[in-house]
Amino acid sequence: MAEMDTSSGGGHKKGPGVKKGKKMSTRVDLTPMVDLGFLLITFFVFTTTMSQPTAMNMNEPKDDPDQQLKVKNSGAMTILLGKNDQVYYYMGELNPETASQQFKSSNFKDIRQVILDKKKATPIGDLMYIIKSDKDATFKNAIDILDEMTINTVPPGHYAEVDMAPSEEQLVTMTEQANGIK
Repeated sequence: MAEMDTSSGGGHKKGPGVKKGKKMSTRVDLTPMVDLGFLLITFFVFTTTMSQPTAMNMNEPKDDPDQQLKVKNSGAMTILLGKNDQVYYYMGELNPETASQQFKSSNFKDIRQVILDKKKATPIGDLMYIIKSDKDATFKNAIDILDEMTINTVPPGHYAEVDMAPSEEQLVTMTEQANGIK
């Protein structure tokens, strides 16, 4: 007759000849991650030293009157930025007696040709563009006129942004009122 084993066969067996189950390590090897980190650091350090800054060079007026840049009247062009994208300009020094003939109105579309004409007519050593913004002019207008200087390849050091004189502010305001600009 056949015998039947009724013992609990699914349990753990102990004794000689029984192999233990292999325990897996719970430790994660981070060596490849460290290698990758050093490669990325090396890459970013190398690429940042290769990049060039894209800031624009610009002259700013000196506080000391003795160190201020002297500009010839014949080579100076003053560009005034008004509200509603209006641009005004005059050549040389503004004379109160002839201001109505000197002071001209323009827009950003037409000012490029005026800048080019002045650049062609003036020796590069005497050329200077003086940019002045009205209190109602937008920051976009200031950036646009600096872009015009870059587009027209005006060398750095031949344009500067300064504060507007009270007489110029008054002239801009009167011109805007006469043209119905609000």
